[in-house]
Amino acid sequence: MSEHYFSPASEADQAPFPLRVHLAGAERDLVSSSAVFSARGLDKATAVLLDRLDVLAPVPPGARILDLGCGWGPIALSAALLHPDAEVWAVDVTARARALTRANAERLGLDRVRVAAPEEVPDDVRFDAIWSNPPIRIGKQELHALLLHWTARLAPTGTAALVVGKNLGADPLARWLGEQLPAREVRKAASAKGFRILEVGPEEG
Repeated sequence: MSEHYFSPASEADQAPFPLRVHLAGAERDLVSSSAVFSARGLDKATAVLLDRLDVLAPVPPGARILDLGCGWGPIALSAALLHPDAEVWAVDVTARARALTRANAERLGLDRVRVAAPEEVPDDVRFDAIWSNPPIRIGKQELHALLLHWTARLAPTGTAALVVGKNLGADPLARWLGEQLPAREVRKAASAKGFRILEVGPEEG
């Protein structure tokens, strides 16, 4: 398949297939498609992030959580399962990914998951937490623009957690984020299996 998983559309075979995966402490029967990233299960980076949520800032009651680049939905679904009072936004440029996340949320009875294309998120919506395995391979310029756009949508007390491969520039990205977001502390919250979890903290002062 020549298309990247973050492309808006794909000509790849999009037929859904069953997917059994461990999320939020239990086995879940979901659906996936070869048209989305890591179609056959949890990729290593997402698994690291979901395994180390304990190192992140606590999610406040009734939070609004964003999964940026949701794919078939593992991060958004986990957020909704772990925080049933939260409003979870699952955002992806790819229509097939959005359809799969929507179907998987319905399968799990998660009625507080809102699936949207980036342009469908109202300008006034602010997030208490962003959890993301961002699309590093779109290139530095596009990645930087993407991260600046969405971190600007954090509430003043909001935080963002990004899982990034060490060999894909996790440490330089942490430094760059710190330079771009001087009002927020950017820290390396955890490292495992060749990945780092970077956390953008709340506004200071």
